[in-house]
Amino acid sequence: MATIDVDFEVYKALTIRRETEEMTYNDVLRQLLSLGAQTRAENVAETLGGLIYKGAEFPEGTQFRATYKGQTYTGAIKGGVWLDEKGRVQNSPSEAAYSITGNHVNGWRFWECRRPSDTTWRSIDSLRPKK
Repeated sequence: MATIDVDFEVYKALTIRRETEEMTYNDVLRQLLSLGAQTRAENVAETLGGLIYKGAEFPEGTQFRATYKGQTYTGAIKGGVWLDEKGRVQNSPSEAAYSITGNHVNGWRFWECRRPSDTTWRSIDSLRPKK
């Protein structure tokens, strides 16, 4: 997972190009670069071992859940990517939270996970390395 720093003017231009709230900034960049849509796991090269976000490890099969306005939302690591319950690729915990709330929220505090080796759910923020 790579991070790209952009200035406010670039961020604003990318935001304007989002056709729907479900459209991610990654989708906008893929469109601008003529790379085509990436919305389902079948369109992504599979990787073994799951994902690592900012030092937190989420092995293949990790499940995610969050409750927002009384509704529970889910996701999972499948094929080396985070898929939400609609099969859309999510590029970060905060992006996944935004796709639900429509607001910029701290995805690390929004989501809980249960990794394949876990018996209980835990905040994904608790998995981040402490500085």
